Amino acid sequence: MKEFWNQRYAEAAYVYGKSPNAFLKETLEGRKPGKALFPAEGEGRNAVYAATLGWEAVAFDYSEAARRKAEALARERGIEIEYQISGIESYPYPEATFGLAGLFFVHLPPEARQFLHRQVIQSLRPGGVVILEAFSKAQLGLDSGGPKREDMLFSKEELARDFSGLHIELLEETQTVLSEGTYHNGPAQVVRLLAARR
Repeated sequence: MKEFWNQRYAEAAYVYGKSPNAFLKETLEGRKPGKALFPAEGEGRNAVYAATLGWEAVAFDYSEAARRKAEALARERGIEIEYQISGIESYPYPEATFGLAGLFFVHLPPEARQFLHRQVIQSLRPGGVVILEAFSKAQLGLDSGGPKREDMLFSKEELARDFSGLHIELLEETQTVLSEGTYHNGPAQVVRLLAARR
């Protein structure tokens, strides 16, 4: 899998674009910056955007090619981000540290997904929020992106269970039109979550 992502991110173009996820952009508006974690961040578009708003952005991914592009994007925007090479299972997830965790199209098998969500929750400081957007199970059959395995797609019920320890401010399944580079493009079925640690 690491080879797959290194090969995809080795393309000269930013395969998911340079602009931030629209839900992230909308949700961050007016929030006081702090320290933000972006797991499986790929080419860095969301971490870099947060950093331009004053957030101290920490990102990780296991693709070296992705990190090179993320760091280049940060230089282009005149800011810095901290970007580590790490897998989901090996990242240290410092406890009660982050005011924001951004999870955007992080599609994993169920056990790995649940592990990541548990670690993200404990890494939030009180008042910290999770902002998540990913493809819902209704995305199967659409060609605008995402895995072709139903168990790697999301449902509201799964997210409600995974984040039941947080105060859920928004949890919805909706249709949107993605314009995020080559691989997220067109009408899509997504699930969105905004939840805060008490």
